Amino acid sequence: MSRTFVTACIAAALSAMLVSGPAGAGKKDDTLSIAWDQPLDIADAYFNTSREGILAARMIWDQLIERDPDTFEYRPGLATAWRWIDELTLEFDLRQGVTFHNGQPFDADDVVYTFNFVVDPANKVLNMNNVGWMKSTEKTGPYQVRIHLKAPFPAALEYVAGPMPIYPHKYYSEAGPHGMARKPIGTGPYMVESLEPGKLIVFVRNPHPWEGSPKGRPGIGKVVQRFVPEKTTQIAMLLSGDLDLMWYVPTDQVDGIAKVPGLTVSAGETMRVGYIYFDAAGRSGDSPLKDARVRRAIAYAINRAEFTRSFFGKEARVLAAPCFPTQFGCFQGAAKYDFDLTKAKALMAEAGYANGFDTELYAFRERKWVDALAGYMRAIGVRAKINPLQYPAFRDKNHAGVTPISFGDWGSYSINDASALLGNFFRGSADDFTGDKELQELVQEGDTSADKDKRTAAYQKAITRIMDQMYMLPTNSYSIYYAYKSDLDFRPFKDEIPRYYLYRWK
Repeated sequence: MSRTFVTACIAAALSAMLVSGPAGAGKKDDTLSIAWDQPLDIADAYFNTSREGILAARMIWDQLIERDPDTFEYRPGLATAWRWIDELTLEFDLRQGVTFHNGQPFDADDVVYTFNFVVDPANKVLNMNNVGWMKSTEKTGPYQVRIHLKAPFPAALEYVAGPMPIYPHKYYSEAGPHGMARKPIGTGPYMVESLEPGKLIVFVRNPHPWEGSPKGRPGIGKVVQRFVPEKTTQIAMLLSGDLDLMWYVPTDQVDGIAKVPGLTVSAGETMRVGYIYFDAAGRSGDSPLKDARVRRAIAYAINRAEFTRSFFGKEARVLAAPCFPTQFGCFQGAAKYDFDLTKAKALMAEAGYANGFDTELYAFRERKWVDALAGYMRAIGVRAKINPLQYPAFRDKNHAGVTPISFGDWGSYSINDASALLGNFFRGSADDFTGDKELQELVQEGDTSADKDKRTAAYQKAITRIMDQMYMLPTNSYSIYYAYKSDLDFRPFKDEIPRYYLYRWK
């Protein structure tokens, strides 16, 4: 990003706004204009793993239960009550009087169809870790269902309250994922007025919201989301008044934007975990990365404290484990890798790579972040060719097993349980680059044990092994800076879900 360009934009905008204020204020048209820097490749929430997909899903659909964004307590959603019948059976009483956007009434058939569809391996949902704990769902009454589990899964309600929206069974059985992606239909606070995949989505307020929704009635009539990959363009749009809200504001632009009259900047740490992931199993081919000493050397060579401070601000922190500290089971006492070039170079020499080697580094976030990481690696002779991608392509490359080193991040679908990260990367899925059967068994035990102490012990052993073998280097938590028009009543949430339906114009 060119700081000169952005500074010039700020100066020009400041001069204009001193006279007339921000242009094209969204409040006047009751329209919130936002931009995402990653595309929403498909709107069907079960075939999308991006944060943008999660945000869209919360607007279009509802879950059986909703998690309070401040207390993390569960609230009734499409279900009014729930209970464990036994450790393998979860029962829900469903809400009556709810209709989907197309007028279809909501009932038990919708829950049963949705959950049985997504657990069927033939339908190939994108993240089976979110739903694969379910064996089947049965209807026990017009407004009652039971979920049968394959094995005990103590975090079940976290998933039900998160990445498990309910679809209209009649519509979905006919339209399927592709139809739902083109014309999403839900019960949520917003309806999709128009959609251009990877470009634009226009959400309009649901004119027939259901009584008792914890999401309430949206305070803003329309939300226009655009895919704008360049931060310089987003900032220019914000300053000109074409955007009302942007997120992931670069830290080096925060102070300048905050000085612009009519704009406000706020920030907060989120549950998102940044990581460097190594192909220890050799899925991408035989390479020095199969040697744990090489992986440890790279970990010691990354100045994570400097990296975090430079790009994520004071709210972010270096992480001690590949999970967020508040998540259940996120053990903090494993091996530490403080910046130590001497130790890193000694490990490289011990492994027989004193002169380094060439490799590839795949990433989908800001190029300057990746350049910094590649620079740290070069200091010990690891010459990483950077392959920058949009997230869908990055995800597909990982699943194909062709990425020797990848830099990414994981928001755990905002699930406050270590299973949401460990289960995805270390239980033998397409995202598993360890090939470590012992580790897979430990994570499996942590994910499925009904005994809280056994879960804790299994995760502790798993995280200890991950950090000792340096399968994945957690870099930092993500502190997200938001910039927005000052007449927008906005606040960030720790689970990294901007709840557009809760915002209002002042």
